[in-house]
Amino acid sequence: MASVQDLKRRIRSVTNTRKITRALELVAAAKLRRAQTRIEAMRPYADTMSDLIAGVGRAASSVRSLPLLQQREAIETVLIVPLTGDRGLAGAFNGQVVRRALALERAAEAEGQKVRWVVVGKKGRSTLAFRGRDVRDSYVGFADAPSYGDAQAVAHRVAELYAEAEVDRVVLVYNTYVSALTQTVTDRDVLPISPEVLETDDEKRRENALRGDFIFEPEPEEILARLLPVYLETQVYRALLESAASFQGAQMTAMRNASKNAGELIDRVTLQMNRARQAEITQEILEVVAGAEALS
Repeated sequence: MASVQDLKRRIRSVTNTRKITRALELVAAAKLRRAQTRIEAMRPYADTMSDLIAGVGRAASSVRSLPLLQQREAIETVLIVPLTGDRGLAGAFNGQVVRRALALERAAEAEGQKVRWVVVGKKGRSTLAFRGRDVRDSYVGFADAPSYGDAQAVAHRVAELYAEAEVDRVVLVYNTYVSALTQTVTDRDVLPISPEVLETDDEKRRENALRGDFIFEPEPEEILARLLPVYLETQVYRALLESAASFQGAQMTAMRNASKNAGELIDRVTLQMNRARQAEITQEILEVVAGAEALS
């Protein structure tokens, strides 16, 4: 049985750990609120961008020549882009993204396709490198609070690989934020851009008919060629924001559970310490009584 001093040291150690987990929980909660605000601010911009592309696409006579819209007849190389965090202490946040990405890799290889990687986040880069994957393109240092410039860098790289025919399909793998307790792993094809993006529903068509015809300057095809890379950047930025919010939610939940477990452990160890102390006191009393009887 551990001594009273050993149990006291263990209580102090767990108490200090609980202070750290509580601090991390509070920090994650504050960052989560900011991440939620950024997602809400992003949604109107993304919706407007989709409407704008649909309107220009409807006016364009030919869009099949645009590189980001070209559908490949045969998919030979798949580019997988997992969005992970730069840090741990967030439960299964990073692990589930890597597992989904590796599952996509196995599915692609089963169909005879090659796989290439562009990784966001230190955890994803280190895990895939440890598993022997060739991670030549990686982006780190902004997973907690991505900026639009970070999304532009990632989007520009994947668009470059697709336009040069080095890859035939691009898939983003990330955690979609549902709540602080729930983050859903999502894999989404971002290239080639689906032709459905250029389509509008019946309600939008009626609204556009009431507004009348537009005169485009320059030509709609040229405008669309400029808008599609921006649309790709918007999709990547939205995924980065979702991933950042999911990370903060996962870390807040993990640290809350760690603080709760630390409190329960302190209670158990305190009970053990009290029993050990009582046993020491009882032993001392027995020794005093035995000594008194021996002297008498």
